[in-house]
Amino acid sequence: MPANTPHPRLVDPARLGRARARARLDLAGFLHDEAMAELQERLIDVNRTFTAPAVVTAFPSAWANLLPGAKIVPPDDVLDLEPGAHDVVVHAMALHWADDPVGQIVQCRRALRPDGLFLSVAFGGETLTELRQAMAQAETEVLGGLSPRVAPMAEIRDMGALLQRAGLALPVADRLPKTVTYTDAFALMADLRAMGETNALAARHRAPVPRGLFFRMAAIYAARFPARDDPTRIRATFEMIFLSAWSPHDSQPKPLRPGAAKARLADALGTSEFDETAQPVLHPSDD
Repeated sequence: MPANTPHPRLVDPARLGRARARARLDLAGFLHDEAMAELQERLIDVNRTFTAPAVVTAFPSAWANLLPGAKIVPPDDVLDLEPGAHDVVVHAMALHWADDPVGQIVQCRRALRPDGLFLSVAFGGETLTELRQAMAQAETEVLGGLSPRVAPMAEIRDMGALLQRAGLALPVADRLPKTVTYTDAFALMADLRAMGETNALAARHRAPVPRGLFFRMAAIYAARFPARDDPTRIRATFEMIFLSAWSPHDSQPKPLRPGAAKARLADALGTSEFDETAQPVLHPSDD
């Protein structure tokens, strides 16, 4: 690709901005509330007083109380964070919409002081798996093909790898799956609009679609994914992936250099060491 050719974008920023602007988290902010509660528990477990926090979020009113006095910045391509200015940076429910997620984390790392904490929560790859499958089947039947309608979201192993790529230390990634039930697929889509999580993909299908597509999708959804405790409702999966890591500092534990161990693992386990490269010795009784 020529140097002056812009990199293709995954996300349409204008469309995403409009979706977030009309969000109603007062009606559908329960996942943000749960994510914030989980992050607060992690901050308590760290057992450290943070004096210069920052929060990266598209929903400042929803996240204003996570860390008192925190600088709140939007998740723009270039984050409004000063290098080395913060002892904790939280990237809240926005990384799944980033065109360059590792770039976002790198900017957060640069904004951290040495031994500063990075935390993130975002939707993961299992999110809306039922809606993806129902929509794919409906589009194949009605339109004879597929188009991007639900943003691709990273798996937990990929998200964890971003921390190391960004130069952070002691990386940890874990997931919190949550199943929510709705009366039907249209109620789910109304909640997604209220969350600001509607389709903002740059490659989305822009031509008008027949109304029958969504009715067919809703019928497929209801048939394939009823709620387990109430078959008159549907279930929807949301997966939240939590990331934590630290900006490098000399006080942090370091892995040993190869060959630097002072004791054998076999001795610690009280067992015998087995050499996989050794050739087996055959005895007459082995024939």
